[in-house]
Amino acid sequence: MAKVPALEKSLVIACGALAHEITALLRLNGWNHLEIQCLPASLHNQPRLIAPAVREKVHQCRGQFKAIFVAYADCGTGGQLDKVLAEEKLERLPGAHCYEFFWGSHAFLERHEREPGVFYLTDFLARHFDRLVMDELGINRHPQLLETYFSAYSTLVYLAQTESPQTLSLARSAAQVLGLEFEVIRTGYGALEVGLAEFSRASEGMMK
Repeated sequence: MAKVPALEKSLVIACGALAHEITALLRLNGWNHLEIQCLPASLHNQPRLIAPAVREKVHQCRGQFKAIFVAYADCGTGGQLDKVLAEEKLERLPGAHCYEFFWGSHAFLERHEREPGVFYLTDFLARHFDRLVMDELGINRHPQLLETYFSAYSTLVYLAQTESPQTLSLARSAAQVLGLEFEVIRTGYGALEVGLAEFSRASEGMMK
């Protein structure tokens, strides 16, 4: 793969929860003119911090890259991220969260309206379920909280980006731990891949 000089590269500022998927897409598609820099996935625990963290990263990186794209959805910021991106004249991924851009807005919103008692996992959440759900919510320390948090849910839907048997097994195990019915929907990379592909083409055009 040909090496691209630093100042001719374009930057993807990404949520750390997407690092594995974006790295795979860059490798798969040969997008060697794109560089990824991730903010901590733990920012999702305090969504109000996402917009200022993105702004700070943009200001740190401006002038070092041809173009910048933000690989976040709204992610619970209540529109604050969009305000930052409008000021910075940058684009982001569509939708409210990763479930929506992986699966597609129509499919996700239709299912959510029809069946609100669904708990969703992506590949990232399946791989880190014990830490992000069982530990972060305190269930491992206080098992009685399981009923408190999940009594309103009936089904765990695993939105699978890959066909990894290991990740499928982890997702199925998570459903068993939570006492929920299990369903798999293979979404692939959805609008994450589409958005990166569009950014890749646009940034390549800037290099000519």
